[in-house]
Amino acid sequence: MLKRLALAAALTLLPGLAAADDRLSVILEWYVNPDHAPMVIAEANGYFADEGLDVDLVPPADPSMVPRMVASGRADIGVHYQPNLYLDHAAGIDIKRFGTLVSTPLNTLTVMADGPVQSLADLKGRKIGFSVAGIEEADADAFAERWCFERSTTDWRSMLDDERIDLVDVTTPNHMHAPMAIEALASGRHVTCEKPMAGTLEDARSMRDAARRARRKGLHAWVWFNYRRCPAVAFAHQLVKRGRLGRIFHVRAQYLQDWGGPETPLLWRFVGKEAGSGAHGDLNAHIVDMARFVTGDELTEVTGAIEETFIKERAIVDGPGAAISGGRGRRRGRTGRSTVDDCLTFMGRMKGGAVATFEATRLATGNQNANKIEINGERGSLRFDFERMNVLEWWDNTLDPGLRGWNRIMCTDSEAHPYVANYWPAAHLIGYEHCFTSMCSDILRVLSGRKSVVPLPTFEDAYVTQRVLHAATLSARERRPVKMSEVR
Repeated sequence: MLKRLALAAALTLLPGLAAADDRLSVILEWYVNPDHAPMVIAEANGYFADEGLDVDLVPPADPSMVPRMVASGRADIGVHYQPNLYLDHAAGIDIKRFGTLVSTPLNTLTVMADGPVQSLADLKGRKIGFSVAGIEEADADAFAERWCFERSTTDWRSMLDDERIDLVDVTTPNHMHAPMAIEALASGRHVTCEKPMAGTLEDARSMRDAARRARRKGLHAWVWFNYRRCPAVAFAHQLVKRGRLGRIFHVRAQYLQDWGGPETPLLWRFVGKEAGSGAHGDLNAHIVDMARFVTGDELTEVTGAIEETFIKERAIVDGPGAAISGGRGRRRGRTGRSTVDDCLTFMGRMKGGAVATFEATRLATGNQNANKIEINGERGSLRFDFERMNVLEWWDNTLDPGLRGWNRIMCTDSEAHPYVANYWPAAHLIGYEHCFTSMCSDILRVLSGRKSVVPLPTFEDAYVTQRVLHAATLSARERRPVKMSEVR
């Protein structure tokens, strides 16, 4: 039955695909996961090949690009979120639904509990966004049309002339974070910024200083360290704050991915002048922030580090498909040098006496998004793995020896665990996108004069993480310990 369904879907969309050399590219909405099981099984069992189809399942570099790639003919099929389909149709984007992998919509629209929008009917006639700035005019126009923004532009500074804009969200490559965030703050807007805070410590320092000046005028600036809003991570933060771990001895953190192999081309993430760093800034930034957030402690020294660029040269690609993961881009027949790290591992000491280790890599084969942390204390231990994001593991060392063991806490209890009361009943699991929804909710709470559920990562906060990243890079390149007092 699976074979017939898969073939029917492919032939319905592309009836001309019959020859053995036909190639069908399916752009996924995220890394391969259980939602994609029908396609993965069909590919693994050779059902596509039996019908002469060469099907390529491509994870995206940017999930928001999937519908645009399909509508513009740069991809054959895209996996898309159900609620967005209706928005895309309303915006006139030429895509068509032909099948369903997950029957229940996973996205939500967050509004204030006591605000003017209490039902879908209240959205009639309202604008959710005013403008969007993009690098390429076609992409900016498509994005604005898809999300019902009033206008789009390739001149991001022109947005700051629109007095209706209260908050600017910076989601560009890392080298553009500083100029955009600094000018937005100077213009009187709140700012949210993608992580890492910046590509360099100098840029991050300038952003922190701009946020300090803006704060005196009542403005806020935050960085999207979204993993703080996983209920399990937020609950771990609360457990440590209550003293349930006691004195902390070890912090052990890893962020392991495997998408950066030799076949991955020279995307901007591998260009030092645009990204600043590789896996270090992209992934270590998250786990350094998470370690600081959960423990409430700070690093005082990076005692040693090692970085490596395993793939020295990568294929240069352009044309259709190059912007996603390079999978469908046109190879030019030549390569360019990767100027960032593929991995960086470092050790450090924390102010409270704990020792810490951090490892980030894009070449940990078999680990798609293994964002992990384990904290060992005198009274207990906890550990978290984002690939099982609804679960926190807990060891209670205060119990009788015969009762001690790792306990699995399903962090979906609305009365005990942060954020989940806003979503589903107990054990009805939430996903990656809910971390962003919860952070948006906390941002709105702060902007309306209320407190966030757990602390938000401000520019001041994120600058501390950027200092740690810089110290680790110094330690790796100069092969020596680096005290945090050296990095200002």
